[in-house]
Amino acid sequence: MHVIALSEATTDMIDLVGGKAAGLGELIRRGERVPEGFCVTADAHRLGVIPEAEILAAYQRLGAGPVAVRSSATAEDLPDASFAGQQDTVLNVTGGAELIAAIGKCWASLRADRATAYRDARQIDQDEVWMAVVVQRMVTPTVAGVLFTANPVTGRRDEMAVDAAPGLGTAVVDGATRVDHYVLDGVARDDTGCLSAAHLARLRTTGERLQDHFGCPQDVEWAIDADDVLWLLQSRPITTLFPLPPATDGPLPRVYLEFGHVQGMLQPVTPMGMATLRAQITAMLASLGVRVEIVDIGGRLYGDLTDLARSRSSRRRLVKLMAVDFGPRAQAVMRHVLADPRFAPTGGGTGRGAAQGAASLRTAGRAVVGIVRALARPETARISMVEAVEQIRVRSMAPDDLRTAADRLRFVQARDADDSADAIMWPIVAGMLAAALPAALLKGVAGPDEIHAVLAGMPHNVTIEMDLALWRLAQGVGEHRQLLLDTPPDELTTRYLGGTLPDIGLAAFLDAYGHRGVAEVDLGVPRWAEDPTPVFAALANYLRVTDPAQGPDQRFHRAAAAAETALEELVTRVRRRRPVRGRISGFLLRRARSLAGLREAGKFAGLYPLRETRRQLLLIGADLHGPGLLKQADDVMFLTLDEVHTAVHQGVDHRDVVASRRAVHRRELRRRSVPVALLSDGTDVETILPAAPPGDRTRTGVGASAGRVTGPARVVHDPGTAHVEPGDVLIAATTDPGWTPLFLTAAALVTETGAIMAHGPTVAREYGIPAVICVPDATRTIVTGQLVTVDGAAGTVTVH
Repeated sequence: MHVIALSEATTDMIDLVGGKAAGLGELIRRGERVPEGFCVTADAHRLGVIPEAEILAAYQRLGAGPVAVRSSATAEDLPDASFAGQQDTVLNVTGGAELIAAIGKCWASLRADRATAYRDARQIDQDEVWMAVVVQRMVTPTVAGVLFTANPVTGRRDEMAVDAAPGLGTAVVDGATRVDHYVLDGVARDDTGCLSAAHLARLRTTGERLQDHFGCPQDVEWAIDADDVLWLLQSRPITTLFPLPPATDGPLPRVYLEFGHVQGMLQPVTPMGMATLRAQITAMLASLGVRVEIVDIGGRLYGDLTDLARSRSSRRRLVKLMAVDFGPRAQAVMRHVLADPRFAPTGGGTGRGAAQGAASLRTAGRAVVGIVRALARPETARISMVEAVEQIRVRSMAPDDLRTAADRLRFVQARDADDSADAIMWPIVAGMLAAALPAALLKGVAGPDEIHAVLAGMPHNVTIEMDLALWRLAQGVGEHRQLLLDTPPDELTTRYLGGTLPDIGLAAFLDAYGHRGVAEVDLGVPRWAEDPTPVFAALANYLRVTDPAQGPDQRFHRAAAAAETALEELVTRVRRRRPVRGRISGFLLRRARSLAGLREAGKFAGLYPLRETRRQLLLIGADLHGPGLLKQADDVMFLTLDEVHTAVHQGVDHRDVVASRRAVHRRELRRRSVPVALLSDGTDVETILPAAPPGDRTRTGVGASAGRVTGPARVVHDPGTAHVEPGDVLIAATTDPGWTPLFLTAAALVTETGAIMAHGPTVAREYGIPAVICVPDATRTIVTGQLVTVDGAAGTVTVH
């Protein structure tokens, strides 16, 4: 049979009846009021023949009156893909011939351009999707709409949202009419709009019931008829909500700040990478006397700042401390949190806040000594740092006698914190302080753009040195130039790894920098040495630069020379007006030029142990793949070390665990927006800040590198495949050092997140290209090819 009653559809029959029918069948079995109907199964679609006789017989059993005909594809109404509006619904269908035609229309909509594009974006196999069709008795509503059991705008889980309009609910979901919007927060309300207070109370109760049953927030279509009967037409998971923070005790909310964008990461971290990063960040903060719990929310790194926010001593400097690494968006949300009475100080510095203060005092002595030494003798500090980095590289290598998976696991688990931290940390901190303090000292005398100009073209930045090494490699490819320009980067990678690519000198580059990559702090992400596709993409971009004056080396040297000139002019002018401040500022800015470029060295050094740990884990994964405990070697990156231990020593099969985590990871990779800060109830704090006044064609962010450039926009989500022409304005959600090779051909940089001293803006300044950061929704509101003007001094991006 190819037609079954809706009441027979179950959630384990999705491959037969599709997501919508399965959900409706579940509602019916739960005793919810759902219009009676039947489902034409996906088996009929696979055969390609509409079973007319079965359909017409089922239609007669329904009473042969008006029906609604709705798509129910096998990849529809799923937890990570709603397919809302992607496939067809036909209402008020009457008569057998019209019904058969409507079913054919639903079938055809499966291959419509919009549905195909939606599946492609979610990496759903087009050949594995089939269409079932739901036919239900038509409800004639007086009012209809949609209920969200969590607030879809703010993410708050203890609020529900309702959109409603008189008549059919399609007017609401299609956006074809003005709707009444209600937020249900448990507060009694008067009758307003098309729904009474009693209707809203009934919807809230229904929503609570459905959410409890399905175990996650629901998107519910409903209708109320002339007899005041509430009918449920659909209930499916809300797919757009950002995951909730971990559950905590206590009535007061907690606040979590996103830490990943400090490293230029908005993509989710693999489970193995998450464990490593949590430990590293916690240890780094502890060395500075700060104790913050790092939690995994949606595969992203969030720091629980609740105790700092509620501490009388810490909260006073919390916003200011965020300026360097977290930036103005984080500062804005934290100001809002600190003004919230629920985060008022609790006591006078006892508990964890006092412990943090004591830890800070214990750290202060080492910090003062290290910073003063670096400022007094910057060249000595730099040499000591280089030696410390080399020591880390040498010590990170595994011994040659590791033979078994158990040997390798013991090596990975025994990795100790390195004792070279002070030699690396305090010169970096000294450089950051020397770069940051002059802004306050020179307030009213020199503007931020003048100070940024002094901080351009700084030496000793290992990321800049890497980019310039790649530029030199591009200049030496000679007869292979056209090969690198005309061949897709992934094909070049296949040939290089297979040993069939002509020698262009890439091996030497990868020997020095192959432990780097995009999202390189994630242990689960391939390094360039494993997959040099992004390197080949960058080389092609470099080869498109035909004007020698626009070569990155020339641009960097010009930026450095201009910065030295600007420094002398600034110091001379300031000392005439403010002699003492002028001398101090001049000293600090000169030290900044000696030390601030070292900022990247700490991360660069930390990547050596990560590379070796990853190598050993992949070898373990290969060993576990042999007996079938893992499907492939890199599945090991979706386990924890404890789980790897059970696989190695007890033979535990983790394939199902890995498959589940990979599915979640793929879903989160598609997420383009990550909240800067979350409350424990799911609230995205930025969504409740006062809205900025609407602009015309100018978007406002924060100027991070001075200069003014007009050029075509190039929106980039994946630097590994990016084609950037000389003069393009690079538009990205965020950037990390793995992106910086793109800067060598870009005319300017625009990002949605960041801080002035973060990786991207720092490198942009050193190349002398304008940069504007923290431009909300830049990658969605600016389109590749649009002509834009980036003003790094004003912090604006204008679309022409």
